[in-house]
Amino acid sequence: MVKVAERRKMENKIKHSTTFMTYYRCALMEIETKLKVLNEQYSYLEDYNPIETIKTRLKTPESIAEKMERRGLTYSFENIEKEINDIAGIRVICPFISDIYVVSECLLQQEGITLLEKKDYIKVPKDNGYRSLHLIVQVPVFLQNQKRMMKVEIQLRTIAMDFWASLDHRLSYKKEMDPAITQQLHAELIACSNESARLDERMEAVRNAIDKRRSIRDWKMRNSSSALNNDEQKKAK
Repeated sequence: MVKVAERRKMENKIKHSTTFMTYYRCALMEIETKLKVLNEQYSYLEDYNPIETIKTRLKTPESIAEKMERRGLTYSFENIEKEINDIAGIRVICPFISDIYVVSECLLQQEGITLLEKKDYIKVPKDNGYRSLHLIVQVPVFLQNQKRMMKVEIQLRTIAMDFWASLDHRLSYKKEMDPAITQQLHAELIACSNESARLDERMEAVRNAIDKRRSIRDWKMRNSSSALNNDEQKKAK
């Protein structure tokens, strides 16, 4: 009962501390804006969007307090900022695997962003088949003439990876399901993860083949146009 009371007390403190959550909300806005500008830049310069969608979320006070209890942390704002990295979360959905690494590299090169932690579950998937690139970054937030470095968790994945993760998340909350059936479905999900990974690779190969042929076509058109201009200049002389 004491632990429950302490958790409820922490939840209420977070709820009534609007400034505390505002810093995390502003950190999300900072990262989201940088990603949108990056996507717009690629659209203008390359005629291509490496980002399909961007989703943001803030953990609720209840979820924050529950995570602190689960990890055995003393309830304090200091411990929240120091120990919990995913209060502010942003999910970036990319068309292809290579886009994930392009976006992450471009983002981390931007001024003001500090990489704290990187976990590549694409190159080394989790045992359950989960695939994504996870980044924990710090970004400066200025409020009322005060600067604070706030953490944001960024998850980058393909459309197929996101679809798989949504289904895995749904299964993890079906506690009432028969354990034997749950185990069978988890095995099926692992197989689906492997198949979707192969699909991502095949789709990227097709995209690369299309781009290569387009580049060859453009090169031929430029050379043909250049040769035509040279012939016209010779005739004019």
